[in-house]
Amino acid sequence: MWGLGVGLWLGLTSGHAWAHAFPDHSEPHVGAEVTSAPSTVRIWFDGRLEPLFSTIHVMDHQGRRVDTGPGGVDPDDPTLLTTAMPPVPPGVYTVAWDVVSVDGHHTEGKFNFTILGGS
Repeated sequence: MWGLGVGLWLGLTSGHAWAHAFPDHSEPHVGAEVTSAPSTVRIWFDGRLEPLFSTIHVMDHQGRRVDTGPGGVDPDDPTLLTTAMPPVPPGVYTVAWDVVSVDGHHTEGKFNFTILGGS
């Protein structure tokens, strides 16, 4: 009986290292105020992403999509999610991401950055 208990305990405590992929840093940074529109928005994650199920979009203050797409996981860096941006006017923009890590876990989120107007 003791062997069964130890075996069960080992089975429960030695599980797989399942982890979600969470943002590590971004360009522009979360909450950044920039003087001009970035040509690319990038988010680096703390784990590898599944390209088929990972997306990134940039929206203006009215919720209209402004990135030029198609956006996705960088083929040379499986931890980088990126999308291209056209020139856009000053204002607050929201970056929304939705990713699946290679271990199958889903995470999503969003953050804002501001493009400042001229003075």
